[in-house]
Amino acid sequence: MAAPLAYALIATDLDGTLLRGDDTLSDRSLAVLARVAAAGARHLVVTGRPAPRVRPLLDDLGSKGLAVCGQGAQLYDAGADRLLWSVTLDRELAETALGKIEAEVGQVYAAVDQDGVDGLTLIEPGYLMPHPTLPSVRVGRRDDLWCEPISKVLLRHPDLADDELAATARSVVGSLASVTMSGPGTVELQPLGITKATGLALAARHLGLTPADTIAFGDMPNDIPMFDWAAHGVAMANAHPELKAVADEVTSSNEDDGIAVVLERLLG
Repeated sequence: MAAPLAYALIATDLDGTLLRGDDTLSDRSLAVLARVAAAGARHLVVTGRPAPRVRPLLDDLGSKGLAVCGQGAQLYDAGADRLLWSVTLDRELAETALGKIEAEVGQVYAAVDQDGVDGLTLIEPGYLMPHPTLPSVRVGRRDDLWCEPISKVLLRHPDLADDELAATARSVVGSLASVTMSGPGTVELQPLGITKATGLALAARHLGLTPADTIAFGDMPNDIPMFDWAAHGVAMANAHPELKAVADEVTSSNEDDGIAVVLERLLG
């Protein structure tokens, strides 16, 4: 069945975009996504959250298809509960990158997302989870973060603003890792060259779809590669200025069902 709107693939970030501030989905968003699915278009979650932290939300959405997780490092099949593809961040390189960053800005606090469908989020002493609703395991020392393969490192600084921490990290990390900012208090190191766009492109190929078929929604600088890849990028009203600057349009905030506003318009 052909989709009755210009885009057969709807790619949405979660935090600050599809989800409200309390990590819930509104009835209006659920209803319009159901209409989109009934009309033949595909909804694809593209998020920085790792697969284990996405699984409950996919259940809420009734999704048994693909999801791009871990900033593009994981392609997750919800129906089979398995990773079709994953890339890990070399732990020695990650530790070296952290040392370079701390040499410039002083102590940072770190967390890691482990690879795999049952991977844990480990946090070192002093690290505060930006999303307190997400489960995490506190370890006794930084060395304990590297006990299993990881998909990314999350960083927080006690004083620096996120933009300043991200800019400094980019300037010193070089080719050790990619640096991105995915939300308030969330600067991340991920495998070099891996972005939401690389994950989205892989998922689209699995679905037989292309950039021209895709509309993308987001709110933070980590969504910029996804906007560059998709035919149409929609920033939320609450989005970071860097994302708004490259968006094709700006919709209402995540609290005001900004995704639903655009999709209802496209569905007529």
